[in-house]
Amino acid sequence: MLISGSLILVIILALIYAFVNGMRDSSSIVATMISSRAFHPRVALGITAIAEFFGPFLFGVTVAKTIGGDIVASETMSLQALMVGLAGAILWNLITWFFGIPSSSSHALIGGLIGAAWISSGFDAIKMSGLVKVLLALFISPLVGFVVGFLILRLIYLLAQRATPHINTFFKRSQIITAVALAFSHGTNDAQKTIGIITLSLIISGSLADFSIIPFWVVLVSAGVMATGTALGGWRLIRTLGGKFYKIRPVHGFATQLTSGLVILTATATGLPVSTSQVVSSAIIGVGASERFGKVRWRVASDILTAWIVTIPVSAFFSAGLYAVLRFFNISL
Repeated sequence: MLISGSLILVIILALIYAFVNGMRDSSSIVATMISSRAFHPRVALGITAIAEFFGPFLFGVTVAKTIGGDIVASETMSLQALMVGLAGAILWNLITWFFGIPSSSSHALIGGLIGAAWISSGFDAIKMSGLVKVLLALFISPLVGFVVGFLILRLIYLLAQRATPHINTFFKRSQIITAVALAFSHGTNDAQKTIGIITLSLIISGSLADFSIIPFWVVLVSAGVMATGTALGGWRLIRTLGGKFYKIRPVHGFATQLTSGLVILTATATGLPVSTSQVVSSAIIGVGASERFGKVRWRVASDILTAWIVTIPVSAFFSAGLYAVLRFFNISL
């Protein structure tokens, strides 16, 4: 079957999104490992990249089917609309990365898809029931991360109240387990977003009939590109997450990673896309607040919350604006 240039361009943009997503979200995963001095930065990023790569192969593709099939109607979408949706998400991700703001790549993707679908085909192209389900998962998961992180640290302190200072060594070394679990969860949830978009483009182009069978190469390439982005890391965001909230010690790193991994894996098992950066940030805040509310620099938290709220409308505006420009100048990609 002849592959069109438009399909190739969509796949390239989807992989660029995966690369940027991996680069940005790697900071969320390794920030506490690095700040608590559990691992050298490059070791932390290497371990995370390897674990992320295998995530989609071990935990299935339910999230990919949600992203590709439950938000926009494939029969009303065009490849050009999909291109500008990805472009809007990538643009916002790069802007927030440059300024070191841990906003949500998942929110940016959803916003980009909504903006592109609306301006190209109207509201009929948006599946409201699926969109509401996805938005609820995206906005509720940070609250769950905060609460679970708060409770887990309290439980840890209860169980370790008679421990000696040597328990810090345990929390440092145990982060190899919790960090790998978190990286697995990120790989299986976030790589599936790219898998879902590429599969949707194959359906729109007529190369696939539906989401019943996702080609192996789509999973392989999506996982590989995101893992590559992770290996390179996002140092601006590592500094934000690792030091601006409060001074992170080994127990905080252990509790944050355990919390985040549990929340993300639970969401993945039910086919719900969540934002790793949101979940990890809220878990960090919950763990810090559990020790002492005054410990957290709440102004930094409020800045991040603002970025989360504006991401969907801004990325939707970017993609809709780009589509409008292309249509005005009668440019067809």
